[in-house]
Amino acid sequence: MISFFISLALLVLGYFVYGKFVEKVFKPDLSRKTPAKAHPDGVDYVTMPTWKMFMIQFLDIAGLGPIFGTILGAMYGTSCYIWIVIGCIFGGAVHDYMSGMLSVRNDGRNVPEITGKYLGKGMKQFSRVISILLMIMCGTVFVTGSAGLLADLTPESLDITFWSAVIFIYFLLATLLPIDKLIGRIYPIFGICLLFMAFGIMGGLIYHACFAAPGSMPEIWEGMANMNVPEMTGQSAKPIFPMMFISIACGAVSGFHATQAPLMARCFATEKQGRVVFYGSMITEGVVGLIWAAAATYVFHNTGIMEQIGLSYADVEAKGGPTVVNGLSRLWLGGFGAILAIIGVVACPITSGDTAMRSARLMVAEMLDFDQKKLSHRIYLALPLFVISLLLLTVFSSQFGILWRYFAFINQLMAMCTLWVITVYLFQYRKGKAYIMSLVPAVFMSAVVFTYLFRAPECLGGLFEGNPFYLGTLSYVLGGLCTLAVCFMFIRWANKTAQGLREGKIPDVDNEFYVPVEKVPEKQD
Repeated sequence: MISFFISLALLVLGYFVYGKFVEKVFKPDLSRKTPAKAHPDGVDYVTMPTWKMFMIQFLDIAGLGPIFGTILGAMYGTSCYIWIVIGCIFGGAVHDYMSGMLSVRNDGRNVPEITGKYLGKGMKQFSRVISILLMIMCGTVFVTGSAGLLADLTPESLDITFWSAVIFIYFLLATLLPIDKLIGRIYPIFGICLLFMAFGIMGGLIYHACFAAPGSMPEIWEGMANMNVPEMTGQSAKPIFPMMFISIACGAVSGFHATQAPLMARCFATEKQGRVVFYGSMITEGVVGLIWAAAATYVFHNTGIMEQIGLSYADVEAKGGPTVVNGLSRLWLGGFGAILAIIGVVACPITSGDTAMRSARLMVAEMLDFDQKKLSHRIYLALPLFVISLLLLTVFSSQFGILWRYFAFINQLMAMCTLWVITVYLFQYRKGKAYIMSLVPAVFMSAVVFTYLFRAPECLGGLFEGNPFYLGTLSYVLGGLCTLAVCFMFIRWANKTAQGLREGKIPDVDNEFYVPVEKVPEKQD
């Protein structure tokens, strides 16, 4: 448990130390009007208090990811602790804060529009495709998983089809109604429940690993054994790199978060709220992910617990997430734990799927420059998105695993692109070496994404499945070459941009959407 406590302390310390440094680099400006102050519309541009935005942002990004993803990631051994801590502090939280604040500075615009501003029209179109696809797939994935779990917990007459319809209706309402009418009211409640469940599991873990069965938790320095090997799972071997870095996205680095940040960026009263809302919610998600990773590690290294839960290594990938969550919640938290388990594995994914569909509507609206104040306009854009999601749900109704892996890959591809956008922004608009802050995670995520592309069966690796050379050594070589190519493109751009800055051809301040806050007139005697 020492590894767990050290990791937990580092995450908290990261918020107060590195989070403050990141905020200082961005330089929040209280003299600017935020998008919600500049043009409130009562639908999407609505000011809200910091605590409420934090809870909404946290629950929005904390769907299945920090629970199911870290449980699957725990199969790669205690190395998952290192990735959650380092990835969250230096990658994910930087990614979330900077992408969110860039949206605030750019009138609450979504990722594709911001990408186009800093990386050009070609990348803008590419970002539009993968962003909207990611949002639709996210909504579909969370409908599928949640409906299946609800069907298992209710009478047979209430089957998956029934629950899918109920969830779709809720998604539609959350997509169309003003953000403070439905999402703003129920999210804080669910967010508190999710945190309560996570810390309840942590209490059970501390009791069992420290008192009931001391020494039963492996430590990082005792070796980081990867259990994703054929003799344990009955499947092909899955190396830590790049597989673990795709499995554990939420809780470390996740591109989905950048697509959700504009929802809250449009609700800020001042730019000073950014560190709590964006950096803070990501660190909190990292804490939740770390708790579940540690709980899963304890389960996977204690056969007695696995037998009680009814879990084997062979079916962890297929049903490990829900089984571990439900099993541990009931085992350690009793009857009340069953209620918390339902909230954790049903409500949380639903409350990420609804904002995903809302984000998809806003992205299409921005792309078409289509006003969203009228309800009829919002319906025009929302219905086609829901039809596409319904078609995906029908096609992949019995192939949830495949749909989830495609979602995970696109998610990290989005994270890679967003980190490069942030790097370009920092290079062009912040003096000194501040851009290194996002350059390092951008390069690393590029290596993860490209290597996964050439290795994973669901990507290009599937074309050569069974060829150990291609799926092994060559995938790393090709992934490395693609990463070097991206780095070379950045170096060329950076040299050209640096020359333009020196010659005064490029403005060194990003003030396109600057609107000053009106000064309050002094009282007359």
